[in-house]
Amino acid sequence: MTTKPYDLIIIGGGPAGLTAGIYAARETLNVLLLEKSITGGIPAMVDFIENYPGFPDGISGMELMQKMRTQADRFKLQVEEFSEVECITPDKQIFRITTENKQYLSRAVIIASGGVPRKLEVPGEQEFSGRGVSYCATCDGPLFRDADIIVVGGGNAAVQEALYLTKFARQVTLIHRRNQLRAQPILQERAFHNEKIKIAWDSVVANIFGGDQVEGVTIRNVKSGEKINLPAQGVFIFIGWLPNTGFVKELLALDDEGHIITDENMQTSVPGIFAIGDVRSKPFRQIANAVGDGVIGALAASKYLESLS
Repeated sequence: MTTKPYDLIIIGGGPAGLTAGIYAARETLNVLLLEKSITGGIPAMVDFIENYPGFPDGISGMELMQKMRTQADRFKLQVEEFSEVECITPDKQIFRITTENKQYLSRAVIIASGGVPRKLEVPGEQEFSGRGVSYCATCDGPLFRDADIIVVGGGNAAVQEALYLTKFARQVTLIHRRNQLRAQPILQERAFHNEKIKIAWDSVVANIFGGDQVEGVTIRNVKSGEKINLPAQGVFIFIGWLPNTGFVKELLALDDEGHIITDENMQTSVPGIFAIGDVRSKPFRQIANAVGDGVIGALAASKYLESLS
């Protein structure tokens, strides 16, 4: 366990966490970033990002996150990867952060732990996870060349990943429970004009079946109740995200979906703990506003630390 407390510990190394780290390091704070896997977060798995300011021709998610990490390294941000936080324990004006192997002390904490993919919770999903069921097109898409692929969802992520998967698939069938998509109009138009994409409207996946690998799905029409089987070798699920807040659910105020409630300065219900990015309660979740959260969170944490002096 570290004997001298850090000024600030940041939990999570996605765009919000890395931005907070850059700003905090520039403020010459003694700061540590803990990341449960590798830095980059969900955006690092996105094939192409075209709405992040400053890149008029677009940029891959991996490249964008690598640039952020390089910038953080330039300011000598200390990062420990594969360090998943299990709990935060307040002790007067110090916080004890516990991972599987270590404990750390810090005077302030910023939580930028993001989320995990929401599951369908249907028969076959867990059984075929890694054997045809995936939550990351960039990771697994190349494994399904000339295959029939099912994509579940109707938002930006689902449509964007369906478009990406057409690079490999013979055909992509998008399953959406409503009669219109929720994705941005520009993505919808691309999907409607892509000859490899079919859309099953008003439908949900009822079952995923196969032998050693996925062989197909059963879909149910939510209006008629009719069920049909669609052959497929891959099922990609993009129906939203659940916040990574299990380690603070008894400590901080959360909204009904489990996101951390903050004020405009990213301050949580516990003074000295801030939350930024997709893990906090807010109406929109984009890389650009995650970066904005990171800026505000770092500056607010710095101001909080000044108040302790």
